[in-house]
Amino acid sequence: MDVSPAVLPDRELDARGLNCPLPILRTKKALNEMAGGQVLAVLATDPGSVRDFQAFARQTGHELLDSSAADGEYRFLLRKKS
Repeated sequence: MDVSPAVLPDRELDARGLNCPLPILRTKKALNEMAGGQVLAVLATDPGSVRDFQAFARQTGHELLDSSAADGEYRFLLRKKS
């Protein structure tokens, strides 16, 4: 999942402080409002969100471009399927 730093999100979603399933539900809602091919950045603090976002991408067809963690925060970059 190596992504160029040139990939800038079209939208950001702050899901910090929310526990499963809220980060995924808010992500789904945000992606529904976006056009195909656009990129959504999600910030979360729930440690379970790492596997949740991997499963979400597999099940929905959206592309998980990148995931990273630092200081208890997780950042995900998702490209909406066309």
